[in-house]
Amino acid sequence: MNQAVSLTERDELLASLTQGLSTRSLRHVAEEARLDGESLKQGVERYEIDYAWQVLGSQRLQDECLVVLAAHLGREVSDAHRDCLVDVLRSAAAAQPADALMSFDNDVPEHLATLLCAWFDRQSVQATEAA
Repeated sequence: MNQAVSLTERDELLASLTQGLSTRSLRHVAEEARLDGESLKQGVERYEIDYAWQVLGSQRLQDECLVVLAAHLGREVSDAHRDCLVDVLRSAAAAQPADALMSFDNDVPEHLATLLCAWFDRQSVQATEAA
C-alpha cells in the first residue's frame, strides 16, 4: 500500500514538473526569431534550443539540478536523492512530445529542487509515522 501511495505521489511530482515546463513548437521558435530579426539558426543557437526530451534527458541539466538540489538540502545529495532526481528527469523527458522544443536556459533546476525537497520531507514524515 505504501508503494502505491509513493507511486501516486511520484506521479503528482512528475505532473507538477512537466506542467511548469516552458516548451515551444518549431513555429513558435521561428516566429520569435523573426521578431528578433534573426534567422531560426541564430535563435536556436542563442537560446540553446533543442528537443525538450533531449534537454530534460541531458547530463548537463542533471548536473545543474544536482547542484541546486544540494544547495536546497544544505548538504551533498545522497545516492537515493540522485536516483530519484534522475528518474524524474528521465520520466519527464519520456513524457514530452517528440517535436516539443525547449531551451537549456530554463528554470527546471530550481523548480525541480523545490518539488523534490517538499517530496523528500513528506516521505520522511510518512516513514516516521509508519515506524
